[in-house]
Amino acid sequence: MELRIEATDLPGRECGAGPGFPGYRDIHVAVQRRGRPAELLDPQPGDAPRARWSLECAVKRLPDGGADVTGRYVQGGPGGRFIYLNWVTRDGDDWRLFRRAKLLLAAVDQGTLESAADTGLLVARLGLTDAKGHPLCAAVRPPLVTWSPA
Repeated sequence: MELRIEATDLPGRECGAGPGFPGYRDIHVAVQRRGRPAELLDPQPGDAPRARWSLECAVKRLPDGGADVTGRYVQGGPGGRFIYLNWVTRDGDDWRLFRRAKLLLAAVDQGTLESAADTGLLVARLGLTDAKGHPLCAAVRPPLVTWSPA
């Protein structure tokens, strides 16, 4: 199954300092590979009009009628799977993580997940700027993300 992430409303390339937030420049966002924080899939600039990633996943039907999604970019164990969207800045030739969002696959409606397993496509649509104008972070569930089988 393809898991496609379609993001809009990116926060920009710079994020000014504020209370409890030091501010960052040259901001990018990317999908983190499972167990490898330094391995990022297709970093997108924070001022892009949209960002999109396509992840190859496997779906296993569970005895209780549910489904479990796995893949090289899927984090966590059964019942707690998620995708990390890492917010990074340039540090020489490397990326430096400063914040990340966790797209919770456990928050996908079971009917949607089953339909996606049948069609071979699960799509997550979300905006990437939080209420303060900063890069979206923490656990991301509906209504901040919309999941659909197409």
